Amino acid sequence: MKRIITATVQNRSGVLNRITGMLSKRQFNIESISVGSSETEGISKMTLVVDVSDDQKSEQLTKQLNKQIDVIKVSDITDKAMVARELALIKVVGSGQARAEIQGVIAPFRASVIDVSKDSLTIQVTGKPDKVDALITLLKPYGIKELTKTGMTAFLRGQQKSVTEINYLSI
Repeated sequence: MKRIITATVQNRSGVLNRITGMLSKRQFNIESISVGSSETEGISKMTLVVDVSDDQKSEQLTKQLNKQIDVIKVSDITDKAMVARELALIKVVGSGQARAEIQGVIAPFRASVIDVSKDSLTIQVTGKPDKVDALITLLKPYGIKELTKTGMTAFLRGQQKSVTEINYLSI
């Protein structure tokens, strides 16, 4: 079962390494992780998509993350109303007639061509992970030369508070 965990952390050297090391040591499989600056200087936000076998393991995961020294707040937002997005860059084989077809395929996904070369197109798409995966599936017959995805980034909609959310003051 996939769990979507958000963590607010101090933006310090080694934080990501300690968190991924802890997850690896406890045999949690990280499907994706994205980290970036937040609205507060010196604070970063992480979104982790982790494969967890049951609810007990999910609770153990959030407790273990909270024990990490530079972690300020951890929330399991899997079952909450959230905004979640992913970015993919897809380089597709395309010349002549195929380019027009590819443009028709990507239009409903609000994807855009961001680079064109003699024999390929690079497409950018953002959205929910299932939307990104659907476009990738449709582009496979044209020949995908290269593909990279950012992993999911997410947070709660509006002013929601998670029941499992635990706040810690930074020391």
